[in-house]
Amino acid sequence: MNAIVPIGPNRKRKGITGAISAVASKTPKGMIPQVRRPEFEFNTDDMPRYWWDNNPVKTLLLAAMSAGFPPGERFFIDSVRYFEKEITDPELKKAIKGFIGQEAHHSREHEMLNGFLQDKGVNLARLEKEILGFMNWMRKNLSPERQLAHTVAVEHFTALMAEEFLLKYDALEEMDPRMAPVWAWHAVEESEHKAVAFDVYKAIGGSEFTRVTEMMLVSVLFPFFTTMHLTQLMREEGQLSNVKAWASTLNYMWGKPGVFRKLLPSYFKFYSPNFHPWNHDARDLVEKAKKKWLGDWA
Repeated sequence: MNAIVPIGPNRKRKGITGAISAVASKTPKGMIPQVRRPEFEFNTDDMPRYWWDNNPVKTLLLAAMSAGFPPGERFFIDSVRYFEKEITDPELKKAIKGFIGQEAHHSREHEMLNGFLQDKGVNLARLEKEILGFMNWMRKNLSPERQLAHTVAVEHFTALMAEEFLLKYDALEEMDPRMAPVWAWHAVEESEHKAVAFDVYKAIGGSEFTRVTEMMLVSVLFPFFTTMHLTQLMREEGQLSNVKAWASTLNYMWGKPGVFRKLLPSYFKFYSPNFHPWNHDARDLVEKAKKKWLGDWA
């Protein structure tokens, strides 16, 4: 695993000397991410090719996102781990351990899922390589603080999509029952650890300018890469001109129910100086999902 590289050998973060004391956090007391180790079985010949609503756009959208999880989550782990020794708050230190454990297992399971889809002819290896290259570019060219800010921004995106996209509406029910638990498990854990990187960033005195400007960049890069990779996969599948699938998905995301459209108010709250991920408390959705989808390892 590559280490995070500061911009220069003598770089120092302003205003930070030695260990960092705890700062006030809105994370609920005792909210320590639970490390689960489910083992999903993907070796099945009768899995529908388009396992979400028999829709190639919906299915390949999640496939494109899955391609980025292994390199992305390794980057997130490194960006938080870089500052771990500076954290003195015992509860936040435990939360960091849980965050790292959850993200490491996400990477492992999505590598298996991506391998399964690759064997089915969905070329995710190329996408993963592209994303890994971008992650490595950031490691070499961004300061540790900005790398952590990048993690904070992406974690906000993934938590919103987990809570308001996968858990709140009927996406999981529309999936093949062998595929839905994978995404339910990932969504649950994204919600559980959504504030860990943010709390670390605040604890180390991270710049508000860096936090906000990095979200602006992520808000361009995330949809750009996702749309580009989705389009590439649709072309390779011979589905690029499937107007019905595109229209159905666009309506689902932006029309009715408009799951992406309904994310916008929560997304824009990130830019407030009073923002904290737990201002949006979705524990009721998470508990329902755990009972329905996670079984014995809830």
